[in-house]
Amino acid sequence: MNAYARSQMAYSNHTAATRTEQSIEYELFAKMTSALVQSSKSGKFEAIAKAVHDNRRLWLALAADVSDDANNLPVELRAQVFYLAEFTQHHSSKVLTEKVPVDPLVEINRSIMSGLFAQRGAA
Repeated sequence: MNAYARSQMAYSNHTAATRTEQSIEYELFAKMTSALVQSSKSGKFEAIAKAVHDNRRLWLALAADVSDDANNLPVELRAQVFYLAEFTQHHSSKVLTEKVPVDPLVEINRSIMSGLFAQRGAA
């Protein structure tokens, strides 16, 4: 291992130690949203399908998380997240079968990112 690789490793370990759950969630949503936007711009159905599939998996994980009784979020917020997950699943199906735009999925993700960003500022 050379000095460059060691410095990268040291930096990445430091970054991982300072990450919060909100920052990890924010990064995931940013990654999914970027993939949705880029695939939509490309117009290639295969790319769109992959981005939609990956975004669906994220929302399925969120739905499962807020459905868990051990989740500490307020009940009303958990219900709202679950509703958004259901909408995301429904609209994703429409993107894949009817080829409607991904825009609503992007807007929902950006709203979640905005909320997560505000939480980071409040903490």
